Amino acid sequence: MHNDIREVLFTQEELASRVHEIGASITQDYADAAQQGIVLVSVLRGAAIFMADLARAIELPVEMDYMAISSYGNGAKSSGVVRILKDLTSDIQGRHVIIAEDILDSGLTLKFLMKNLASRNPASLEVATLLRKKTKAQADITCKYVGFECPDEFIVGYGLDYAERYRNLPYIGVLKPEIYR
Repeated sequence: MHNDIREVLFTQEELASRVHEIGASITQDYADAAQQGIVLVSVLRGAAIFMADLARAIELPVEMDYMAISSYGNGAKSSGVVRILKDLTSDIQGRHVIIAEDILDSGLTLKFLMKNLASRNPASLEVATLLRKKTKAQADITCKYVGFECPDEFIVGYGLDYAERYRNLPYIGVLKPEIYR
């Protein structure tokens, strides 16, 4: 797997350090609000590793829940039509919800998810994204917590995949073009 990587963007140590910093910020921001409960929501599968590490970095009680969402399209680009395949099991009404996102690319799925979750009347709804790609056509989404800005490259590792491979890499790297062409 490592030979398929053109360049390492963020090392295991850099990821751990930044996730710890985001967790400390969330701990500070929600210290007085923990009574209502904090629910971390991850969209399967990509953000699961980030959310697990983030949950351990937050020094407040948190509940973790997961959703599975399908975006229809040609595989390379979303059509904007989104369907929920697995919904939350937690009731989020009156609770603080933080969506733990692996990467903000086009933002179409995240925009849908935020609208859907907001309709369930949480006390607050924020986004913690590990990566925010620099793209021109990105939906206008405010992320309270951003790990890293990253180039518009095909990246894998730390939960991000290509054809369900590379998720288990402990770092984030740029995949060699000959692998996905």
